[in-house]
Amino acid sequence: MASLGSPITIVRPHLIEFGIGTAGKLGRWAAEKNYRRTLVISDAFNASRIDVLELKGEVTVFSEVTPEPDTANLDNVLAVANAADAELIVGFGGGSAMDLAKLAAVLAGSTQTLHEVVGPNKVNGPRKVGLAQVPTTSGTGSEAGIRALVTDPKTMAKLAVESLHMLADIAVVDPALTFSVPARTTAATGVDAMAHCVEAFTNRKAHPMVDIYAIEGTRLVGRYLARAVKDGNDAEARAGLALASLYGGFCLGPVNTAGGHALAYPLGTRWHVAHGAANALIFPHVLAFNTPAAAEKTKAVMAALGYETAENIASVFDAAYAFCAELGIEMKLSGLGVPESDLDAMADDAFAIRRLLDNNPRDLTRADIRSIYAAAF
Repeated sequence: MASLGSPITIVRPHLIEFGIGTAGKLGRWAAEKNYRRTLVISDAFNASRIDVLELKGEVTVFSEVTPEPDTANLDNVLAVANAADAELIVGFGGGSAMDLAKLAAVLAGSTQTLHEVVGPNKVNGPRKVGLAQVPTTSGTGSEAGIRALVTDPKTMAKLAVESLHMLADIAVVDPALTFSVPARTTAATGVDAMAHCVEAFTNRKAHPMVDIYAIEGTRLVGRYLARAVKDGNDAEARAGLALASLYGGFCLGPVNTAGGHALAYPLGTRWHVAHGAANALIFPHVLAFNTPAAAEKTKAVMAALGYETAENIASVFDAAYAFCAELGIEMKLSGLGVPESDLDAMADDAFAIRRLLDNNPRDLTRADIRSIYAAAF
């Protein structure tokens, strides 16, 4: 793990508006920038409430964002973006909407294709349009980052694009937009936010400059997630989770996730399990597996969640599993409709995600991954 003297690059959206009732600040900011044509990329529900953004001028709405978007969904977004000739692109929704907004901002009107920009730092710049992000869930932290992912339906693999040109000009984080998120989704996305923080904190690339966000994001989830699941209108709890999600996004840029996300991805790409639900199910298994390689940091994580005595593999697993299960999260692969016959293929897929597995504090072999899936079945 990195020391204080290790080089690190930190990026943030140029402007972050945070707090209940801030959604309308986007429209005022856009007017000051003299943006006349705006494209909002959203799902159907959030598209029905874009008035809260108070956008002026000509507003085009793409309302067909799908969970775990694939390349076909991106192609549809790009067709609308090219026709709209927007000066500002807004991601309004969860991580799927915000990731598609990032990609639209750099690919619409560009000679580059998606496959030409997959990987780090392959996007030609500078970007020609403004980019704003407005999250409506507390989980991905995508509003703060420079990565975007879509699924290739042919290979069932995630295509990851990373570029500073996908950094938002403004992120508006209004916790009031999350009040309507159902309890089950609140629970899963909250654990996803925590997983971002925990995987960055225990990462081989972990850095003291990021650790402060990672452990505080974990504490916020430990303090507020159960409250928000119990009462979706608990404004303080919703704000705490929104901040945890933002902090998780801060962790993703310079450090990124590790084994937990690598094992969760095949659930989404192969079986369309929501990203948050997949990460929540996998979380206790990988956290416990990593404990011998990151004992002190795992102890700090468990303390942040309110479990002062969880120190060895068994106690860490039991406590982390209980934390998730008590939120009402489905913790068995079989309960999510994943057939046992697919575990080998999932293990192959996960083992191939080296960009994340190579960050894991303890080496995860293909056999280890298959054993975790079996234990989670």
